[in-house]
Amino acid sequence: MASRAHADTGLIRAVQFLIIIFLLAGFLVVQAAHAQRLPEFLDTVKAGDIFPGADRLGPAEGKPMAARAYAGDRQLGYVYLTTDIVNTRGYSSKPIDTLVAIANSGEIVGAKLVQHHEPIVLIGIPQAKVDHFIQGYVGMNFVDAPPRHGSPTPVDIVSGATVTMMVIGDSITRSAIGVARAYGIGKAPDGAAQAAPAASRVVDQAQTEVQSWDALLASGALRNLHLTVSAVNKAFEETGRQGAIDHPEPGDPDDDFVDLYVALVSVPSIGRSLLGDAEWKLLRERLQPGQQAVLVAGNGSYSFKGSGYVRGGIFDRIEVIQNESSFRFRDRNHQRLADLAAQGAPGFKEIALFVVPEDAALDPISPWRLQLMVQRVISVKDKAFVTFDLDYELPRQYTMADPAASAAPAPASAQQAADGPPAAAPGADAAAAQQAEFDTAPPIWRQIWRAKTGQISAVLAALLLLVGVFFFQDQLTSRPVFYDRFRLAFLTFTLFWLGWYGQAQLSVVNVLTFTSALRSDFRWEYFLMDPVVFILWCATAISMVFWNRGAFCGWLCPFGALQELTNRIAKRLGVKQITISYMVNQRLSTLKYVIFLVLFAFSLYELSLAEQLAEVEPFKTAIILRFMRYWPFVLFAVLLLLAGLFIERFFCRYLCPLGAALAIPARLRVFNWLRRYRECGNPCQRCNIECPVQAINPEGDINPNECIQCLHCQMLYHHEQKCPHLIQKNARRQKQHKAPPPSAMPGETIVRFIPAAPTVKERQIETES
Repeated sequence: MASRAHADTGLIRAVQFLIIIFLLAGFLVVQAAHAQRLPEFLDTVKAGDIFPGADRLGPAEGKPMAARAYAGDRQLGYVYLTTDIVNTRGYSSKPIDTLVAIANSGEIVGAKLVQHHEPIVLIGIPQAKVDHFIQGYVGMNFVDAPPRHGSPTPVDIVSGATVTMMVIGDSITRSAIGVARAYGIGKAPDGAAQAAPAASRVVDQAQTEVQSWDALLASGALRNLHLTVSAVNKAFEETGRQGAIDHPEPGDPDDDFVDLYVALVSVPSIGRSLLGDAEWKLLRERLQPGQQAVLVAGNGSYSFKGSGYVRGGIFDRIEVIQNESSFRFRDRNHQRLADLAAQGAPGFKEIALFVVPEDAALDPISPWRLQLMVQRVISVKDKAFVTFDLDYELPRQYTMADPAASAAPAPASAQQAADGPPAAAPGADAAAAQQAEFDTAPPIWRQIWRAKTGQISAVLAALLLLVGVFFFQDQLTSRPVFYDRFRLAFLTFTLFWLGWYGQAQLSVVNVLTFTSALRSDFRWEYFLMDPVVFILWCATAISMVFWNRGAFCGWLCPFGALQELTNRIAKRLGVKQITISYMVNQRLSTLKYVIFLVLFAFSLYELSLAEQLAEVEPFKTAIILRFMRYWPFVLFAVLLLLAGLFIERFFCRYLCPLGAALAIPARLRVFNWLRRYRECGNPCQRCNIECPVQAINPEGDINPNECIQCLHCQMLYHHEQKCPHLIQKNARRQKQHKAPPPSAMPGETIVRFIPAAPTVKERQIETES
């Protein structure tokens, strides 16, 4: 048994060592710059397979990159990769690569999906359906017949993969137009004079005037898309799909279907007007140089958010399109707002603040459009959709001439030199003073901490109480009933206040984000924005030096508390517990280390993909969203809780990647607070059997990687009726004091001395001796 235990311990240490190696290697990873990737795929296809009639392909060249297709010496057209032309990504945030062949006339003559990372396509959608959808674009000519903005795709969408198919179709359409424009394919304007390029302009950062809602609408800084029920029904009728026509939108024809407003709030004046000073300061500190932010607010029966961001992390109903580039927002780019600060602003059912993803770009000066996708359910497996565009162009009054692009000023005349510098524009001094006052305001994270003083005080009090528990654990655990009730109350506080109210559920995503920030752009301000989570992370990091991962996993994890509380209820109801053998338990406990290793490896490749895979944690479903989520996620969380009714803390013991990440430095702890008797493990096995997470080896030693510091073993250590060592010791003492009493002489009284039970300190001294 001992040899097996050592072997299992060696296996766990080997896994931990491998994880540490990956952690260290992560800091040395340098991501390659984005490059055009057409050459990677040209060798994988034959010329005739992608371009019918071609016998060879030339080298990849030009910008955008394309390969010329030839039949002998005659050039037939071009072959290109869609992701080299347009930036379109689906649920995975990874490119969907499609090879497209376009003839000299502008007609698409071939298309083939060559690489993707879409989970929706990978799971449950036959490849033949995807290929059939792509082949539907062959024969179309978007040069002769450009698509109308807002019109449905010319090919029917594959049910169950709406967003992925839209991305593929949109990328084929816009890339074909882009390549035709770049290489002069198809019709050229007859004698059309080229318009002179507009003077280069930039956003006027010094303009910070706060404006009312009506003023923003009048200036065009705030744009509106209003759709009634009748307008949406008419749009579906124009698609010609009988199934969609037979399911019209219910309600009065003049009722609001969606009333959408959009504004570019990274522009100072617009941002301050709509967000208010505090939110605008927070946004400005969050934005990277050149990064933009968009505000979307809506009323009506149709939600522009939908539910895609909950189940897949992506807002699939809205898309930003600018020239050949487009992108969708993800949940990490999103911030929910309760109301707007602009004077006269109406109330909205939904308000979202979106930051443009770092791997996308939005030119604030050039026109762009927000495309709204409206879905209509035809049957369980079939949906129809139409799109509507909300065009946006930043009004000129919020811009200024680009100083870097303007010509150098002519030398000043003698008279100008004598007159001195030109006078400042009226109101410039006041605007500068207002901007200076705004810039000297305290950082937004300090304002947030001040606003959440009550929550900060509560969590600090709870942490101080928990420190007292560990420092005075002997006094607490020597009173079994009080200890049990206290732990029950603390776990209830953790679940209801920290978890469901405070939303302070730590996750392995925080670990991955932190390590990613260390390798790229680390700023404390990112982590200080949520005071409660930041304090919990600091407390967890410090506690690992004293009590390994047990302080968080055993006392401060809301989902861990939920598992333990539901298991207690199950035991009260008589649910029989399943006993896992020591050998099986040891091997299953390594799964969580493997899961963490896989997640960390994926985070080095693509952090967003690792975040999706981190849904193996049910924390977001059970704690953050309180089970209000797409049913597969709810089912997964419920199944884990059901397993926990029969095996206490099932998820914590075998699957939790966060627990594995916190357990890695467990061997580095300085102190050992858990006391043991010499007889523990040999022969006594009571603590080993009763440990809720089987963190005690048969030899009696406690495995710090698995221990959650629940202190149950310390309660047994002090229990006069449960600890076999104390029972035997007390029995020996009682036996010694039951010796026959000496006979008393006449007139004498015999006084018997019965020693009291040993105190906690005496037992500790005896144990240590």
